[in-house]
Amino acid sequence: MERKYVTLEEIAQRMKMENRTPQIDLSTIKIYHRGVNRPQMFLTGYEGHFDTERLQLFGELEVFYLRQMDSKDRAVRIKRLVETGIPAVIVCRGQEPFPELIDAASERGMPVLVAKQDTAGVLVEIIEWISERLAPTEIRHGVLVDVYGEGILITGVSGIGKSETAIELVKRGHRLVADDLVEISRISDKLIVGQAPEMTRHFVELRGIGVVDVKSLYGVESVMDSTTVDMIISLEEWDNSKTYDRLGLEEESEEIFGVKVVKHTVPIRPGRNLAIIIETAAVNNRQKKMGYNAANELIARATVLAKAQNTED
Repeated sequence: MERKYVTLEEIAQRMKMENRTPQIDLSTIKIYHRGVNRPQMFLTGYEGHFDTERLQLFGELEVFYLRQMDSKDRAVRIKRLVETGIPAVIVCRGQEPFPELIDAASERGMPVLVAKQDTAGVLVEIIEWISERLAPTEIRHGVLVDVYGEGILITGVSGIGKSETAIELVKRGHRLVADDLVEISRISDKLIVGQAPEMTRHFVELRGIGVVDVKSLYGVESVMDSTTVDMIISLEEWDNSKTYDRLGLEEESEEIFGVKVVKHTVPIRPGRNLAIIIETAAVNNRQKKMGYNAANELIARATVLAKAQNTED
């Protein structure tokens, strides 16, 4: 199986870069690494720990350093860089590439691009975009909604009411991301993001009604293209033989690509308003992130009261 990649043409088009080696087809240049490098150390002669899979950025520092050299020395250093097999050089801030760079790159078949943005902006945008495109991805069955800024993945067996709950949440002012199939990606060590496949984006299937277009019915503010996955709500039929958590002291979690995501199992029975339960879970999760835990607070109050009563006795 071939590694995931993006083409240099996609990057150049996204960031409106100029190709100064037009004879080279950018669509044939594959980028496998999300990292971007500034080759200051390499240009000074230190070639250790140099990743040849990364795009190389020439900012003001690199250009200034090379400009101090005479043409012969500059050509030697640039040729050595190009011969390592790097995929491309991007010159930032709209600076003009050195003729020695164009010559060496053309001979090697390596593209030279010019970006108008500053070096930091180019670096950040490329890393973020490539990270999303190259992120490990899986498809999960469920519904993804954004509730008070918390991305909640609702799971459960088919027909349990996930889509109906999502519609109720949308009517209450929250936003749908995906229904039925959710594409989940890990774009960093701790960040999980979900979105809908292009074909089913903004659509929800309601049994007995059919497929509805949430964006058309409720407006553009009712949908999102993607969101982080901050919590999993697992819906299941109420089982009288099971004991369900009533205080919230024991936090359940589920791993997605090695990242632990908070999980709550919510039993279903007539009379329970799932939309309100999920709203409350979202706000409670935000409180916990801010350091407040209602269950711990309740126990602390009970402990203080018990101590007070023992003292009176």
